[in-house]
Parts: sequence; C-alpha cells; structure tokens
Amino acid sequence: MTDSQDITAAEPSRTEATTAGPRQVLQVGETRYTLLGTAHVSAQSAAEVRELIRSGDFDAVAIELCPSRHHSLVEPDALADQDLFQVFRQGKAGMVAASLALGAFQQRLAEQSGIEPGAEMRAALEESEAAGLPLLLVDRDVGITLKRIYTNVPWWQRMGLITGLLSSVVSRQEVSPAEIERLKEGDVLESTFSEFAEQSEALYTPLIRERDRYMALRLAEENPGRYRNVLVVIGAGHLKGLGEHLAAPLPQAPGVEREALEHTPPRSRIWKLLPWLITALVLTGFAIGFSRDTGLGLQLVGEWFLINGVLSALGSAIALGHPVTIAATFVAAPLTSLNPTIGAGFVAAGVELAMRKPKVRDFSALRHDVASVKGWWRNRVSRTLLVFMLATIGSAAGTWVAGLRIAGALFGSGS
Repeated sequence: MTDSQDITAAEPSRTEATTAGPRQVLQVGETRYTLLGTAHVSAQSAAEVRELIRSGDFDAVAIELCPSRHHSLVEPDALADQDLFQVFRQGKAGMVAASLALGAFQQRLAEQSGIEPGAEMRAALEESEAAGLPLLLVDRDVGITLKRIYTNVPWWQRMGLITGLLSSVVSRQEVSPAEIERLKEGDVLESTFSEFAEQSEALYTPLIRERDRYMALRLAEENPGRYRNVLVVIGAGHLKGLGEHLAAPLPQAPGVEREALEHTPPRSRIWKLLPWLITALVLTGFAIGFSRDTGLGLQLVGEWFLINGVLSALGSAIALGHPVTIAATFVAAPLTSLNPTIGAGFVAAGVELAMRKPKVRDFSALRHDVASVKGWWRNRVSRTLLVFMLATIGSAAGTWVAGLRIAGALFGSGS
C-alpha cells in the first residue's frame, strides 16, 4: 500500500449489500477492504460480523483491538495473574483504575442491553478462528492512547478527564437498545465527534484522529499485497477517518510513522523538578523557623506532620482501608511528602494488600463490581486502588495546605 497504488471505491458484494451496518468498501491496489462500522455493545453488530465472516468472502479479518485489549477479551480475569504490588510500584495504578472505569461504563451498557461489552470483537475472534482466517490486531495500545490523551490535554483540564471517568461509573442513566443501535449510524457519530472536537480538540486528536491514522498504517504494514479481501471491524466512529486515510496514499515505510504515534511524550522537566523544589522549600522553612526560635521550628514541624498525616489518612479512611492502613498512612504521609521517590499512596496500598490480600473471588467479580459505586468499595482489588488514589490525593492536599501554613507563619503580617 504505497503512493503508487490505485485506490478506488469498490462495489459491495451481495453479502455486504444486504447487511445493515454502516460500511465502506475500498479497493487499494490488489486488496479490497470492507470497513464495517459497529457499536461496541450491540447484538446486531455482533450478528453482522458473524454473517460477513461466514460468507467466505474474506481471507483475513482486522479488528479494532490492540494486543493488551485482545488479551483482556480472551482472558477477562488476566488481572488476577498480575502482582498488584508491582502495579503500584511501576506507577500503573492510575492506568489500571482508568481501564476499570472505562470497562465499568461498558459493563453498565451491557447489563442494560443484555450484550457483553465487545460482543462484535468477540464474534470476530471466534468466527475468524473457526474459519482459519488470519486475525490482524490494528489498534494502538490502550495504555499509550491514555497516556497521550493525558499529556496532550492541558494540566488545568485533566481534572475534567478524571471527572468524566468517575461520572461513567456513578451515572445510572439508562441507554435504550434502540439508542445503542443508532450509534452505528455514521452520520450521527460523526456529528457527535465533530461537536466533541470543538469542545476539546486536545482530547479528540489522540482519542480518535491519531487512532484512525494508526489503524491505516497498521493495515499497510500487515498487508503488503498479502491478502485480497480484508474485513475490518471497527467502531462506527472510526469509519470515516479510517476510510479517508486508506483512500489517500500512505507512506512506503508506514512503520516509521506508526512508531511516532506510539511515542509517549516525556514529562516536562518542570513537573519532574517540582516535587524536589517543594521538598527544598519545606525543609528551608523548617530551618528558618528553628533559626528564629526553637518553639517556632517545632510548631512548623508539628503542623506539617499533623496536616499531612490527617488528610492522607482521611483519604485511606474514605476508601475504607484497614485500620492498620489508615494508621500507617498517617505516619508515612508526612515523611513520603519530603521524599519524591516514594508516595504515601504506595505505602498505603502496600499495607492494605498485606492486611487484606485479594482473593480469587475478588478478581473473578472485579468486572461486575466496578460497574457500581458500592462495588468499588466492596471488591478488595478495586478498594486497594481507591486506597492508593485517595491517600495520594490526601497527601498532595496536605502538602499544599501545610506548606501554605508554614509560609504564613514565617512571612505573614505577624512575623
């Protein structure tokens, strides 16, 4: 699939013409691509996928999944095989929590519609295996996408991302099957995404536009004249964008651009240095306090420990952490706040795992439990994530509150 290849719109086959889902059929060189737009929670979408693959018209199936999401779909209890302590140690707790929140939203739709999330992708997996067809995973890794979203959005808008994830769990608004089916209408989704882009272009680009381009590049990599008829199963919202990229000439070396879209921008040096700067300022404040008066110095140290410890422990308590976890958080937070290499949330989660080790049933019920607010607190796995996040937030709040108290005591009008 290079600049020199012919790209034309192809006539739909008999099977393609009689099914209802939005689609595009493109002839790119010697390869015919049938792009099938689906709703990720839809019985009709899953049935269409099965019908098309069983038709025998295709010699390969490409799906909007990355290897990690494919693994999660095939092994829904894969989290049970992970060492949760290493998840926290490697800084992946936020990513896991975000994935669970997204899964909770799909699970809620599934409970209302009676269809499991990703039913059309599961249908593609099963039918392609039964037919002996190659399965091409063409989407970008979900972790990379979430990281690029986070770094692409200005820092003052990131709270909106967190709020959106929380609302997907908290909201109990029902979505009717008819509304879910209407999501397959390309024009409805396109207008929705267009409005969304106007509100947050920084979010739309890594979430939709980059992935449209990425999937086109992956198809070019996977199919250098290897397959003649490829069924591409994607969400309806990607139908127009992916079709436009396939209809335009793609680079002769698609891997170079694909790797660029996999790159995660490094954190700004300012954000890397900020924790150390705060530590230096706090310790300097202590030193100034003791240089003026021993009592003042002890007062500042005491307030630092009390405020930081109480707020971080409060976070653990809100997460319904074990009493030992709450006590450990109270002791650890004032110290970890002065050591940027370790966080209060990490200590809190470690103690919680030691006191309440998740059981097999917690992992088995995780996908169902996180679909409700109470379930996040009931399940030991998700509750440990809450302990980590809320203790971290509490410690961060304590650092700023105590820091301002120190500044006020040293440089206030009464000093």
